[in-house]
Amino acid sequence: MAVQVKVGPIGLLDMLKFKNQAKTREQVIKKTPAAPLPKEYNTNRNARLLHPEYQKLVVEDILVHSQDVKTFVFHTKNGEPGAYFRAGQYLSFQLEIGESKITRPISICSSPAEALKGKYAITVKRAGFASDHMLDHWEIGQQVTASAPQGNFYYERLRDSKKVIGLAGGSGITPFLSMALAIAGGEEDFELTVLYGSRGKKDILFLDEFTRLSKECSQIKLVNVLSEETAEDCEKGFLTAELIKKYMGGQSCSIFMCGPQAMYNFVNGELEKLEIPGKYIRRELFGASKQPWTLPGYPSECRGKEVKVTLSQCGKKYEFAASTDETLLVAIERAGITAPSRCRSGECGWCRSKLLQGEVFIPQDTDGRRKADKEYGYIHPCVSYPLTDIVMDIPNA
Repeated sequence: MAVQVKVGPIGLLDMLKFKNQAKTREQVIKKTPAAPLPKEYNTNRNARLLHPEYQKLVVEDILVHSQDVKTFVFHTKNGEPGAYFRAGQYLSFQLEIGESKITRPISICSSPAEALKGKYAITVKRAGFASDHMLDHWEIGQQVTASAPQGNFYYERLRDSKKVIGLAGGSGITPFLSMALAIAGGEEDFELTVLYGSRGKKDILFLDEFTRLSKECSQIKLVNVLSEETAEDCEKGFLTAELIKKYMGGQSCSIFMCGPQAMYNFVNGELEKLEIPGKYIRRELFGASKQPWTLPGYPSECRGKEVKVTLSQCGKKYEFAASTDETLLVAIERAGITAPSRCRSGECGWCRSKLLQGEVFIPQDTDGRRKADKEYGYIHPCVSYPLTDIVMDIPNA
């Protein structure tokens, strides 16, 4: 039985237009001048600028806060705009120290608007192997290699409250400075109150900058909290639930935290007292623990042991010793092998690798793997501590 299909006038015109597409295309081609194709299309150029595989930066200036704290100001080597970022994100720097090739993520403390001019700034505080190298060896004019901006520690209006309480300690003030600059410059629109914990007034970073910004913009406020001194216009003590509640002012707030792990351990308990829903609490990455044996679930009998690691990378095989007290990523870098890494905190998945044999300890707070990765034996070496001899496969860096 034949099926009759009725076609209206509009449908008929559409069919005729489709039928004539080939002829129309030929006419357009004939009218187009025989000019050479552009070397780079705008879409590809924008993608390259926004998401570069890496960025070559040159140290333009060094601001010395103390012997152990410096701010490095960079400009892009090619003079082009740097990759744009959201205030609160970080850059991951590639370092060669001796035979080791390592990476270190460091928060950007400059304004996102400066990136469009080809400039970034970071603040480094002495805290170990990599930071010591930066502070002691980086000079004006030196070229360094950094990733595109990374991380999720930024304000998102669809997720966060209009008012943000920032909890900072030490160099953890740097992403909040970037946020304050973005608010003052109009790139971001939210109210930011930062409770900044320091031992004394001499330890406060960027006091002049925050003082200026708070005078220029009513949405920005810095509250210094001193643990070992009493000073005018400063709170005394620690970042307690009582203090946080005082500056929340009875409003719904998002809590952003950035500082050393000891601060996180303390503040986490204080936030539980306030019963703030977890979706309103944002924690910047603090890296892998240097004392995994103090974390829940770590088998105490494994502390301080040496294990053997057999590693495959793109057809090459390596064997080396590792300590159960350090992450697999640190052991790999110590062996002089270049491994992929960015956040070094278990979140980004850049170092995702296949564990073929052996057992590892992964702290619950830094286990950012997908459910399928857990089921099929994939790990993030940056937060995985070997407990036995290990056989694994890692991707090329």
